[in-house]
This record gives sequence, C-alpha cells and structure tokens, in this order.
Amino acid sequence: MKIDTDPKADLSAQIAKSIRDAIINGDMIVDERLPSEAELSDQFDVSRSTVREALKRLAAQSLIRTQRGASGGAFVRRLSYEEAYGQHITTSTLLLSMNAVSFETACEARYALERACAPMACERRNPDHLATMRAETHRQSQPGLSDESFCASDVALHRALVDAAHNPVLSYQLAGAVEAMQPLMNMITFTARSREEIVGIHSRLTDAVEAQDAAKADHALHALEAYTLHLGRDVMAARAQKSGD
Repeated sequence: MKIDTDPKADLSAQIAKSIRDAIINGDMIVDERLPSEAELSDQFDVSRSTVREALKRLAAQSLIRTQRGASGGAFVRRLSYEEAYGQHITTSTLLLSMNAVSFETACEARYALERACAPMACERRNPDHLATMRAETHRQSQPGLSDESFCASDVALHRALVDAAHNPVLSYQLAGAVEAMQPLMNMITFTARSREEIVGIHSRLTDAVEAQDAAKADHALHALEAYTLHLGRDVMAARAQKSGD
C-alpha cells in the first residue's frame, strides 16, 4: 500500500483510500486484523495521529471495526446491505439537493429503475409484500392523513414493491431512487396532487402484482410517472409565473 508523499496532500485521506482499495480488491479480507497504529505509521512514514484520522475515516465508512483487549485492534468489517441502505439514501439525497438535479431527471430515473424491478416483484412477491401494499393503499385513502404521513406511506408501498423482487443488489440500488427521490417528488407536488388519483393507481399496481401481471404493473407505473411529471410541470410553471409577477 502506497500514498502520494506530497506534503500538501491530505495524508490521512490517502492512507484511508489505500487501505480501502486493499479491502475492495480483496487484498485484505473480512475479519483480517489491520497492522497496528505504530506499524501503519512506519509503513506510510506519517505520524500516529495521521494514522488515527485515517482509521476514523474507514470506521465512518463502516469498512473497519475496532476491538479492545489483548487481541484487539482494527479489523476489516463485513458491510451488510441493510447498513449500506442508509448510507446510499443519504448520499442520493445530498446529490439531489446539492447538484440541482431537475425534477424531470429524478422522476425519469426513479421510475425507470422501478419498472425494471416490477417483473421480478410480480413473479416473486409473497403475502407479506401484498399485505403491506394493500395496507398502505388503504392508509392513503383515509381522511385527515397528514401530507407527511401520506408521503411515508407512499414510500412504504413502493419499498414493498422493490423488496418483493427478492434481489438485495436491486433493492440497494433502488433505495436511493425510492427513499430519496420519492420524498423530493412528493414535496414538490403535494399541494397539487389528487390523493384519489394516486390511490387509484396504487390499487391497480397492487392488483397487478397480486395477479403476477408484469404488463399491467408496468402500465400502472407508467401512469404514475406521467401523472407525477404532469403535476411537477404545473407546479414549476406556477412558481415561475409567481416569481415573474
């Protein structure tokens, strides 16, 4: 493992990257003990405080775990999909908010991914997934439900659809699309949307998944995308007109 010796560079970041690359490339395996702080300090020719900062970076990325005692130290950590979900959602949310991703771009990406998931969900769904989708559809139709609760229910329904595909890699990829993009789209359109329209589409989507009819599920998702885009464009146009007045 090597780093750039440029004194102006962030050495702790470089050390962390070097160790991370070794883990990703398989040169260091799960539960393998990292060299001690003193050994890493000698290896990279840096201070122990710089090594500690590098290890903190790796721990923040859930790549290593620490253990105290005579047999303690820093060890390569197995990252689970469940843990990765949260990081992925946070990163996706920050990317959308910081890089001014357009509503239409986010909408296009989210529904393209979800439509790709739908055929597998139709084939592999189980009673629990269907029960969740039915329960959330019913919840959304209840009078007095707050916008925040409606949004949470919306996310839960689509999360159930994604999880029904029983593909952890696909679920991970879609976590950002559903749980980061969906709240963004709901936030923009909640003042203009018809809950009745959305509940109707969600009911058709759930019926299609229960019937294992991938074509009808795809049609429902297309309808939901078209409706969401229509709402978004109307809201943006109204805001533009108001700001121009």
